Amino acid sequence: MAENPYSELTQLGSRTPLPSSPEEARLETFSNPHPDVNYVVRLTVPEFTTLCPLTGQPDFAVFVVDYVPAGRLVESKSFKLFMGSFRNCGTFHEDCTVTVHNRLRDAMAPKYLRVVGLWNARGGIPIDVTIQTGTLPGECHLLPLGKIDYRGGRE
Repeated sequence: MAENPYSELTQLGSRTPLPSSPEEARLETFSNPHPDVNYVVRLTVPEFTTLCPLTGQPDFAVFVVDYVPAGRLVESKSFKLFMGSFRNCGTFHEDCTVTVHNRLRDAMAPKYLRVVGLWNARGGIPIDVTIQTGTLPGECHLLPLGKIDYRGGRE
């Protein structure tokens, strides 16, 4: 009998509390079943929340993560718990977006990774942050990215 490729996953299928901080959160990965094929995975977090580190007021964003996996894929429940761990954490928009990117990059080592934080306006100014590493393979295409597309609006 073949070894279970998901035996390393500890959070999926079990009751797992929300981590108290992003540092405590564990991003779990599993083997890419198609490492010979270049394809784009999109993860969208439409109701992301964190806190302003100075005022403690809530900040809201839509996060869009696009990646082309190499040997590993991120497990979606661990990703959800990781993103939820920012809920009571004080962080600026730029730091938060880069932190999400770096944790995913370190966990998966993808061929390409783009993390976009589309932050709601605060003080009348939205701060949208994009960070990417790697090169998008020529045969891969990203889905459209627009604030209206991911904030419940219609074209």
